[in-house]
Amino acid sequence: MTVEARVDDPVTERRIEENADLDLRGTRELVELINAADATVAAAVGAVAAPLAEAVDAIVERLRRGGRLVYVGAGTSGRLAAVDAAECPSTFGIEPDRLLALVADDEGHEDDAAAGSAVVTGAGVGPDDAVVALSASGRTPWVLGAVEAARASGALVVGVACAPDAPLAAVADHAVTVVVGPEVIAGSTRMKAGTAQKLVLNTISTIAMVRLGKTFGNLMVDVAALNEKQRARARRTVELATGASETQVDAALDAAGGDAKVAIVSLLAGVEAEEARARLARNGGLVRRSLESA
Repeated sequence: MTVEARVDDPVTERRIEENADLDLRGTRELVELINAADATVAAAVGAVAAPLAEAVDAIVERLRRGGRLVYVGAGTSGRLAAVDAAECPSTFGIEPDRLLALVADDEGHEDDAAAGSAVVTGAGVGPDDAVVALSASGRTPWVLGAVEAARASGALVVGVACAPDAPLAAVADHAVTVVVGPEVIAGSTRMKAGTAQKLVLNTISTIAMVRLGKTFGNLMVDVAALNEKQRARARRTVELATGASETQVDAALDAAGGDAKVAIVSLLAGVEAEEARARLARNGGLVRRSLESA
């Protein structure tokens, strides 16, 4: 059984009594136990598909205004946010200053609500920005302080927590509450809760980038071609999107200055790179719309 928690002790901190002998079990049994626990996380995320979709649409609306996607978090939540924010520019070609993570310095600052507020204020968060606040328990003071400052600035606030009835959900414009239950190791929210938050972050940033035209179908067309691997990926993307020969793709990419989106529009619409670039500019960078509208 699971030991019930106090009012101030969220489900993420509870202990699974059946695991009290965990340190006595064999390695194979532990692998299977953790894997079985992890297997429940995707379903928990799927259960909040509707509020998550509403949150993503609201985030995209702010990004289309020219605002930023700002993650705030402490501890594991903050570190996961930092990873997602760091990966998006190279994957989707979004400017690094439009997606950032504001993270508590260390676990010792998690209880400092004023510090969280100061970090958000210092980052110049404003009404065009979307703030995604992450806290497994939904009650981390640093994160709640950050949310208070974000709300005061007029920013959109999305709260992601893993405990029901969390204070974070009550103060967010959109609440995404993924209840994954107690951890195999009591209170170690780097496990199921961390996996849930990682899945939510992947979903938010990926769909936001799709909506902003960073993909064509399921191809990454705004990838930053900064190294040979990425240049090869851009070349492969143009080949898959257009069905053109290797020679045609190389010529189109050369004319486009290495820009895969320009090369794709140029090849599929049968126009020069300059016209392809102009079409993309007129159509918000969306490849499909640029092909349908001259």
